[in-house]
Amino acid sequence: MSRHMRRMTPQLALVLRQAAAAGREWYGRELVEVTGLPDGTVYPILARMEQRGFIVSRWETSDERASERRGGACRRYYRVTGAGLGAAAAAAEAASGRGVDRTAPAPWPEQAAP
Repeated sequence: MSRHMRRMTPQLALVLRQAAAAGREWYGRELVEVTGLPDGTVYPILARMEQRGFIVSRWETSDERASERRGGACRRYYRVTGAGLGAAAAAAEAASGRGVDRTAPAPWPEQAAP
């Protein structure tokens, strides 16, 4: 393992595993609610995961908002990518304790070249 490989924090692993579990798009507030982590933790994690290519995001369209008959601001939706699914699997394996120190952050999988 490269000494420069980044580590995945337990909080990041939790958000990533949750986002990958249902195989659907999530909006940020949903992830805050299901993980139990504060907004100030989840939203920066989502930004880092998007930078790493583990998720992609899109803004809700006004047509989608109107079809739900919901007012307020547009939601930002997040979807896990193939790279994110691999990272989620690695995080789940590390969390299962298969010869891994549970107190240590899980390693980041190698990022694919763009």
